[in-house]
Amino acid sequence: MPLSDPALWSACELLCAFRRRTLSPVEVTQACLARIHRFDPQVGAFAWVDEEGALASARASEERWQRGCPMGPLDGVPATVKDLTLQRGSVTRRGSRTTEGAAPDSEDAPAVARLREAGAVLLGKTTTPEFGWKGVTDNPLGQIARNPWDLSRTAGGSSGGAAVAAALGMGALHQGSDGGGSIRIPAAFTGIVGLKPTFGRVPLWPPSPFGTLAHVGPMTRTVEDAALMLNVLARPDRRDWTALPPQELDYRIGLAGGIRGRTVLASFDLGYAKVDPEVAAVFAQALDVVRDLGARVIERDPGVVDARSIFEGLWFSAAAYLVAQIPAERHHLLDPGLRAIAEEGARIDAFALHRLHLERAAFAARIEALFAEFDLLLTPTVPIAAFAAGHEVPPGGPYRRWTEWTPLTWPFNLGQQPALTVPCGFTREGLPVGLQIVGPKYADALVLRAGYAFASACPQPLPAEPRQSSL
Repeated sequence: MPLSDPALWSACELLCAFRRRTLSPVEVTQACLARIHRFDPQVGAFAWVDEEGALASARASEERWQRGCPMGPLDGVPATVKDLTLQRGSVTRRGSRTTEGAAPDSEDAPAVARLREAGAVLLGKTTTPEFGWKGVTDNPLGQIARNPWDLSRTAGGSSGGAAVAAALGMGALHQGSDGGGSIRIPAAFTGIVGLKPTFGRVPLWPPSPFGTLAHVGPMTRTVEDAALMLNVLARPDRRDWTALPPQELDYRIGLAGGIRGRTVLASFDLGYAKVDPEVAAVFAQALDVVRDLGARVIERDPGVVDARSIFEGLWFSAAAYLVAQIPAERHHLLDPGLRAIAEEGARIDAFALHRLHLERAAFAARIEALFAEFDLLLTPTVPIAAFAAGHEVPPGGPYRRWTEWTPLTWPFNLGQQPALTVPCGFTREGLPVGLQIVGPKYADALVLRAGYAFASACPQPLPAEPRQSSL
């Protein structure tokens, strides 16, 4: 049964209540705004809140439901947009001081256009690191997305604000983007559901500076809501020349079909990553649940190489291009870490960059070849738990860059496979651990079905309110 606070209801529950007229979109929007006012000063999930616009949209939705004429499949459901994504009438700051004085957006990005057409109530923009460059969410504007399970710790990134908003009931549906784990990392750190769909499944425009590594997808509290949101986000948009052909597909159909009889490859470390023992123990327990669901689980080294040099070469060179578009006299305003990787990327010449693209193709083919034998691949989402906020890497650890502690997410940006994270347990300190479910390209429905089966068999709690620091 839904919780007493409608801000904590799932989108599917809200739509059912709207249809029955037992709940109003205005009531839900007010409840979400109340939680934003109460909690956001502590957690930093929002870069901008459009209270007036949200309430106006909710009142219009309420009138449509009273007439029995909903605008679309998300009519009245509160949603958020990441502050890298164009939203008509908002100023997309991208977490950067270099965007000061920018004009309001004159059009919506495809994901926002689809949410708006479907009747979603847009609450505001969620925080991101500067231009989404790293796997945590803090930026030169002074915004830090803090983990609701422990306010001293990071929420992850780059869709950290969206993850925090989802975890605390500050909206039901949240648009994220993922170039190297930016949906899945914060989803795992905060204990929510995050899907990086197959590349091209959700149209993206303007093109990301990080090119074909970047995906757009849903961040929600339930797998069913992720499927519902994907139905809307995956609708076509002619502005994206890389988008897949449109499908007449409802991702909720067959969601409860289970994974009995499926053959699953399980890897703690993809053969090369260093995984924290507590995370490994939680992952091992998750595999027992998958076995109980009737899947055949095979634990073995998948035989893929560590492709960090490929990913970093592509990521850092893209950062160099991004920074080069900013006037030199404003470079001092940038995050020092972004400047540093841009300097590294600028040293990659054209021949080296072409070689990286060919190496990526070979790596992606090796990942995809695994699915000739297996239906799904399971790993921990992140090999460590959330660490101190305000740092790119865990303080005092062996890591130099965020790419080093995220070795289980960015491989599937290189390969472009669908990858879902669902919460699967907690460390001894009460920090969430994510289970990553990866499928072959275009098997988004199967990945969602597996996530639904696991989440139904092994439900995990969400925080009712932010928890104080343990560090």
